Parts: sequence; C-alpha cells; structure tokens
Amino acid sequence: MSSFVVRSVRADEWRAAKKLRLAALQDPIAHLAFLETYEEVVGRPDSFWQERVQRGAEGATGAQQIIAEGPDGEWVGGLVVLVEDAGTADWAGFPVERRQGHIVGVFMLPEHRGCGLTDVLFDAALEWAWEAAGAERVRLIVHPDNVRAQRFYRRVGFVPSGVSVPVGGGADGSGAEMELEFVLERESHL
Repeated sequence: MSSFVVRSVRADEWRAAKKLRLAALQDPIAHLAFLETYEEVVGRPDSFWQERVQRGAEGATGAQQIIAEGPDGEWVGGLVVLVEDAGTADWAGFPVERRQGHIVGVFMLPEHRGCGLTDVLFDAALEWAWEAAGAERVRLIVHPDNVRAQRFYRRVGFVPSGVSVPVGGGADGSGAEMELEFVLERESHL
C-alpha cells in the first residue's frame, strides 16, 4: 500500500475523474450508493466533467475530491467532501445547523477493497474537513441496504445521527445519516 498516493485532484484531471466515476456507477450496488446512474452521465459533454472536477480540485474551498492513485498512475478509488455552511439548506432541503463536511461519492475498485486504502482516503478527507474547511462535524448518507458501506463507516467512527434522508430506491426510499463529531482529542490522531 505504500506505493499508493492519496491526494486531492487537480483541475486538469477531469478525464481520470470521469473514468473513475463511470466505473463507480457500473458497480453492482451503484443504485444504493449514488444519486445518479451511468446512463444519466455517460453521454455528458466534457464541459460537465471539467466543471465538476474544478469545484473539488486542489485549492478549492467548497469541496475537495480526494483520490487514491496507484504506482502506475491509475486512480483506484476516491471520494468527495462537500462543505455545508450553517444557515443554509443541504441538497435534500434540510437546514444545516453548523459548518459541516459531507462525504459523498465513496468508491474503491473491487480489486483494491479490504487492503486499508479506503481508510487512508477517509483519513485525508477528515483531515481536510477539520483543518482546511473548519467543519464541526462530518456526515454522510448511507442506504439501509448498503451493508458493506455501513460496516466500514462504523469501523472508522461514524455513528447514526437518527436522521433519515430521501435517497430513492430500496424499500422505503430513505438513507440513514451517519456523523462524526469534531473533538479535540481527535486532533492528535490526524
């Protein structure tokens, strides 16, 4: 694993970001994990991908896309941390009570799952959220049928907040919000 690099994307890397996202949307559980489908985005113009990557590129303040890059330069996984400011509404229309990070788009190529690389991605995401973005908490939404993701999120410290968010699909069409609060002793672990 030491041969992998975990870093923020650069704005000119939209082609690699597009390739990774399309791979994620073809995963067998993509319908549980993502709010868009492969069919919805595969034909979008280059400008769509360029703008998307620009919003989360290195140096951006409202979001950060973080990837794991293999020794051959291939992107094997990634995620995005969105910043949600207090006094605004989130994508589902819920009020945001304090500055928070919102992790979305978590994906790791199947052949790289279980080796600890996703942990490293999450460490980088949390460090960015706490330090660069000044988040007081970080949250994510997980579909109730996405058991693999729930297990991982619990293992890295996320706990259910008790909030349900509409996400579509599944039996009741809602996802469970999980959160991680910023506490001072966490600073020494990053």
